[in-house]
Amino acid sequence: MTTPYISGIQQVGLGVTDVAQAWQWYRRVLGFDVPVFDDYSEARLMTRYTGGQVQSRRALMALNMAGGGGLEIWQYTSRSPQHCAFQPQPGDLGIYAIRFKAPSARRAYDWVSQQPHALVSAYGTLPEGEGFWGQDPYGNVFQVTEDSSWFHKNGQPTGGVAGVVIGVSEMEASLHFYKALLAPCEVVYDQVGVFPDLPASISGQRFRRVLLRKNVTRHGAFSQLLGNVQVELIQALDREPSRLFADRYWGDCGYIHVCFDTLNMDSLKKMLTSRGNQFTVDSENSFGMESAAGRFAYVEDPDGTLIELVETHKLPILKKVGWYLDLQKRKHQKPLPNWMLRMMSLSRVRD
Repeated sequence: MTTPYISGIQQVGLGVTDVAQAWQWYRRVLGFDVPVFDDYSEARLMTRYTGGQVQSRRALMALNMAGGGGLEIWQYTSRSPQHCAFQPQPGDLGIYAIRFKAPSARRAYDWVSQQPHALVSAYGTLPEGEGFWGQDPYGNVFQVTEDSSWFHKNGQPTGGVAGVVIGVSEMEASLHFYKALLAPCEVVYDQVGVFPDLPASISGQRFRRVLLRKNVTRHGAFSQLLGNVQVELIQALDREPSRLFADRYWGDCGYIHVCFDTLNMDSLKKMLTSRGNQFTVDSENSFGMESAAGRFAYVEDPDGTLIELVETHKLPILKKVGWYLDLQKRKHQKPLPNWMLRMMSLSRVRD
């Protein structure tokens, strides 16, 4: 079997106006209570997406150790983050929602619906299984669904990031891109119609929805922690979609990127380039983020949605005692031992 390029979703970038406030909510409500890094620096390599000027920011990444990807909560410190000028709707171009996973969608619903400042839809049927939609206190849409891949069922009602919902303008072009990036993956559903789980504000509108799933494999140091990948592509068929980041910067409010944990970055770059998808940013060498480090790159999907790719070189296992893992010294791409990854839980922040 050919080694895949992607081993899971490492994190989704969330632009906010106050990192501390946002992290407190996601920590208490959705269990993202294990910090990986908390970094203040300048985004020197991202000027292509920040008005041609170097901008300063604070970025904090946190995990839910039940399993799944993390959140990178991101705030400008050199300018005021700008909100989207309109209410995002399904099918608008960009990352519309995060999919969080849960051992039991019903239990997750009972928990989240009781939390302050959380808006949730009715519990119901999604194109695959049961679940619900919600909004965080800052207007960002999320979905909670059940998933089969778990690192450590820690009793929390929700786990980490299982996937994203991305609005696209032309489904076949987007499928061509994402299937190559996520290979091997499967099409779970490909449906056209009016969907009752979507917001009432778009009642009667038709969409095409395609869910791609990449099942967890034993490739990549963090693959068992990150679990399955779910990317739902959604195309509006009865209206012209808007761009979620039109006339705004990467890092402004909303979902700024989805980041995939990457294997064989050079090979991935060669493959994407051969298909006409150039890296728009490439650190090339190791780039530090407080106590973590790695090579990172960006590529755009056919609608310009930003995809971050990170090949991790250094990770804090237990920062309190200065224990860091140097992944560049590993000679294979097998998963790290579970006991080692669980050590990260000792950095858990409790409220």
